[in-house]
Amino acid sequence: MKLPFGKETPFKVPYTTTNAAGMLTHRLIGHLEELASDRPVVIVCIGTDRSTGDALGPLIGSALLKFKSPHFHLYGTLEEPVHAMNLEETLTTINHSFKHPFVIGIDACLGQVSSVGCIQVGEGPVKPGAGVNKELPPVGDIHITGIVNVGGFMEYFVLQNTRLHLVMRMSEIIASSLFSAVASHIRSTSLMRAQSAAAESN
Repeated sequence: MKLPFGKETPFKVPYTTTNAAGMLTHRLIGHLEELASDRPVVIVCIGTDRSTGDALGPLIGSALLKFKSPHFHLYGTLEEPVHAMNLEETLTTINHSFKHPFVIGIDACLGQVSSVGCIQVGEGPVKPGAGVNKELPPVGDIHITGIVNVGGFMEYFVLQNTRLHLVMRMSEIIASSLFSAVASHIRSTSLMRAQSAAAESN
């Protein structure tokens, strides 16, 4: 998918930024606006509730589940997480269940001290397990990641000792932004269909 100028550059914003949710929503709409109307949106939230830092994905999934939205299909919640042990099976299920799905991959990641608390949106897949040296399949046509702590040393220990407040706040912002972006995309698509149908009937 070729995005408008500037959309190929990954977007990064600290979760504490004023209107961070609005900024993320705007960027996500940009990624969705050229999406064919017949492509189902599938959201894959990767992580485990057994580690505070790595719980970002499942927390986002559980938050999205509360919206009960018919506009996307969701994998990965606190109750039914998608993690290293079942990721390949989940991706196989998605590919068998949907025709040409548009997949949004979501995961926590580690980064530099100055980037902790930042939320990133980018084109292409997320690479789960990279921060802890695991070889796992890439996920997503686009990705959303939250930098939950500092990388480079004792990654498992660092993830276990990440502040829950940080992860919770980031998950709330990402979930609301993603829901708003998909809902806006669906409204826009429905309006264009209605206008097209009206034009054909005249």
